[in-house]
Amino acid sequence: ATFEIWGALLNGGQLIGIPREVTLSPKRFARHLQDLEISTLFLTTALFNHMAREVPDAFGSVKQVLFGGEAVDPKWVRRVLEHAPPKRLLHVYGPTENTTFSAWYEVKQVEEKARTVPIGRPIANTQAYVLDRHLQPVVVGIPGELFLGGDGLAGGYLNRPDLTEERFISNSFAKGKNEALYRTGDTVRYLPDGNIEFIGRIDNQVKIRGFRIEPEEVEIALSQFPAVREAVVLSREDERGERFLVAYVIPKDSLAPNATEIRVFLKSSLPDYMIPAAFVMMDAFPLTPNGKIDRTALPVPEDVRLEAEREFLAPRGPVESQLVRLWEELLNVRPVSITDNFFELGGHSLLVARLFAQIEERMGKRLPLGMLVEHPTVEQFAAVLSENGEHSQWQSLVPIQPYGSKKPFFCVHPMSGNILGYTALARHLGDNQPLYGLQALGLDGKQRPLTKVEDMA
Repeated sequence: ATFEIWGALLNGGQLIGIPREVTLSPKRFARHLQDLEISTLFLTTALFNHMAREVPDAFGSVKQVLFGGEAVDPKWVRRVLEHAPPKRLLHVYGPTENTTFSAWYEVKQVEEKARTVPIGRPIANTQAYVLDRHLQPVVVGIPGELFLGGDGLAGGYLNRPDLTEERFISNSFAKGKNEALYRTGDTVRYLPDGNIEFIGRIDNQVKIRGFRIEPEEVEIALSQFPAVREAVVLSREDERGERFLVAYVIPKDSLAPNATEIRVFLKSSLPDYMIPAAFVMMDAFPLTPNGKIDRTALPVPEDVRLEAEREFLAPRGPVESQLVRLWEELLNVRPVSITDNFFELGGHSLLVARLFAQIEERMGKRLPLGMLVEHPTVEQFAAVLSENGEHSQWQSLVPIQPYGSKKPFFCVHPMSGNILGYTALARHLGDNQPLYGLQALGLDGKQRPLTKVEDMA
């Protein structure tokens, strides 16, 4: 309440309290704003989104609307601007440790392709620095951690000298002054126009299969999908202790998109390791008492049907049955249809290696990993396994993406010997660029590996 209380008292304004049950009813809230002649209002981003979705013209009578507290979806800001915008719409940013607000950005328009809304520039008497891990300033466009200083900065945490020492550091940029900087834990970057763009929380950052991922970046990409109204992404851990991404989605209308459609869309802008392994459709997100999304209350994927709308075909023989069980065990998805694509269900190179190890152990067949690229469904893979003869299974040449009119592109395997790593390259090159991989001989344990470059050539 810092902004509201002192903003009113120090400027001759009247502070109005609105009951919580009113704020949870968008139409009642909108009527209150008009009836009480509210001139200045601050909302959490989650509440702003809720109002923009249900009553986009609610702020037409308000002089100044401020919103912030979480990463914002540009489409809801655009919706307010297109209906009945307030006289001034301000996106504000700031941690409690710097007395609520530290930066602001007046939103006048939001481009159709915008992925974020900037948090802008520091307010008066506040300094903002974007620093690397060595506490050195980064150049425009490069992500770094945001540090704040100035008159609003707190002296530290009450009775927590250890935490104060960790978060409040000496300001080496203040010449001759004994000032402090607060490390926010937020990843940001400078835009060419001098405004600051919020990227995500450092402590929200997760590492999956060795890749560092900002869940907020995945949320931004999801929000661009036409059928998605809102999205939250977080990481979870399966029974094997491996982390995976889960996307919680509120559809734009009653006809929810299926996971395959969303995955195809995301693959146009995100690398494979950032594609969520599970998608959970929801009617609404749980909120904390202060109006923010309660991520701890989101359901675990096992408690919901992830892809009820996808067509399901049961296995038709012993080989398909064995493969379905392996798919389900490794991918932690049930049930698996024989037409499901291993990679679209969240499969990646490490799981491919485990799959082939299990196939060798349970079925006595040692296969090259590249085989799954050509035959990624249970149905296709079982058909190859059931074939007689070895030639079709053991060829070195693997058509990763064989279609298109351009000159074919051939990739020799990396040190691992397999060509799984080129699947992402094939996707980025597009449907008109044929791409083939050359996997190493000897991956089946039967053929003799080549040892000379001339022989390989």
